[in-house]
Amino acid sequence: MLISAKKMLQKAQAGHYAVGQFNIHNLEWTKAILITAQELNSPVILGVSEGAGKYMTGYKTVVGMLKGMLEELKITVPVALHLDHGSYEACHTCIEAGFSSIMFDGSHFPIEENVEKTKELVNICAKKDISLEAEVGSIGGEKDGVVEMGECANLQECKKIVDLGIDMLAAGIGNIHGVYPPNWKGLSFETLAAVRKLTGVIPLVLHGGTGIPSGQIKKAIDLGVSKINVNTECQLAFAAATRAYVEAGKDKQGKGFDPRKLLLPGTKVIKKTVQEKMELFGSLGKA
Repeated sequence: MLISAKKMLQKAQAGHYAVGQFNIHNLEWTKAILITAQELNSPVILGVSEGAGKYMTGYKTVVGMLKGMLEELKITVPVALHLDHGSYEACHTCIEAGFSSIMFDGSHFPIEENVEKTKELVNICAKKDISLEAEVGSIGGEKDGVVEMGECANLQECKKIVDLGIDMLAAGIGNIHGVYPPNWKGLSFETLAAVRKLTGVIPLVLHGGTGIPSGQIKKAIDLGVSKINVNTECQLAFAAATRAYVEAGKDKQGKGFDPRKLLLPGTKVIKKTVQEKMELFGSLGKA
């Protein structure tokens, strides 16, 4: 069932576990995530970036696809459809398209403008029972071949955004999108603890959950992280399985070139990766 992420994350926070957000890219990928969540009785958040939304021919198409899949697969665990790192314009579009959760990434705006735009979205989302996530402190990642280290959030800016009435906060703690470089210093738990102390009981979000050591993941959950985004790990596993299939020449055997067969090994490994992450996050059996 498609629901707002708010109550899902409040329950996770109270139980000291995290709900995984797995970004979706195609029908088979999405199906694999949903089936795994159902089998493990785990809540799940399906993330869609602006780029993925356009690739999948639009946000309304994504909503229709997901609703049809939930019905066809008889999915009963809680599912949230979430816009990931959305622009101000994309947030409005996804609200109208029927998303149950959005993230407004206003971290690149001056704090006054971030507050103004976030406040407007808070009011709209509250009327429609849509969850709203906000970000303070930019997340690092690769750009033009160079990996930029993630920022640590400004505590007072976190407080200003949280006081507007958002449902979850992504506070930068040195985390990075994509593959972490060898010289990465690790998560700043001092920043995370300070954000927790200042902002109270709001569920916190950790982006860039790929490649972070399990011990740091568990410590982050202990400090209030209730939602963890995993995307790159699924992409890497999918790519490796697909590459192995092609290098073994299976695409040249019979109708092995059929996309349904070509993508099947990657789909299977997605299920394995999702299960491993749900076990780590502690959400198994929590639906």
